[in-house]
This record gives sequence, structure tokens and C-alpha cells, in this order.
Amino acid sequence: MGTITETNTSTAPLSLTQGAIEQLNLIRQQENIPADYFLRVGVKGGGCSGFSYVLGFDKAQENDDIFDISGIQVVMNKAHAIYLLGMEVDFHNGLDNRGFTFDNPNATSTCGCGTSFSA
Repeated sequence: MGTITETNTSTAPLSLTQGAIEQLNLIRQQENIPADYFLRVGVKGGGCSGFSYVLGFDKAQENDDIFDISGIQVVMNKAHAIYLLGMEVDFHNGLDNRGFTFDNPNATSTCGCGTSFSA
């Protein structure tokens, strides 16, 4: 069985803005997310451009790295780091745009929906 590696904030491959942190804490509270669940950030095949982002609460799995990003415990499959290195997750709450956004320097192209990219 694989191991789960704990890593500190300084080596986290991605960042969360203050807006994202506040919204994630609000979701955790409103949805009664169990304390042993982490924020999972990753990618999966699919979407308009080849990959879609994964963002949700989940338990740590085999081959996950754990990061503490501004008090948010984040898990990420080790294999996904290459696609997400340097990415910033933000939350917009405006009249014309509401939701999480992903600013990924590794994306060679993105889709208009903002949740799909190619690398």
C-alpha cells in the first residue's frame, strides 16, 4: 500500500487567493464537511480542451501529497503536480462572474468555460 506524504506550505505547487480561502471555509462550514476531509485539487481527462480541473473535498488517497496552504489542508495526486505547478485558484463573486477560477501557467490553451485546458 502506498504512503501519504505530508509537505509544508513552502513547497506547495499551487496557491489559493484570500477569496478562494474564504469561500472554501464557508463551503466547509455550510456543507458540514467532515474534519478528516481535505481539499482535493487535480486534473482529469475530458472537457473541451483535453483536461478538466478537479476541486472538491475528499479523503487523502494513496499517492497523494498533502499541503497546508494558508490553513487549508490540500491533497493532490503526485502525478497531477506537473499540470498544476504554479497554478492559482481564486474565487470571483461578481455580477458577471461567480465561481472558482484557475490561473494555470502550464495550460497551452484554455476553453471559454475556464475549467478545461490543454498542456
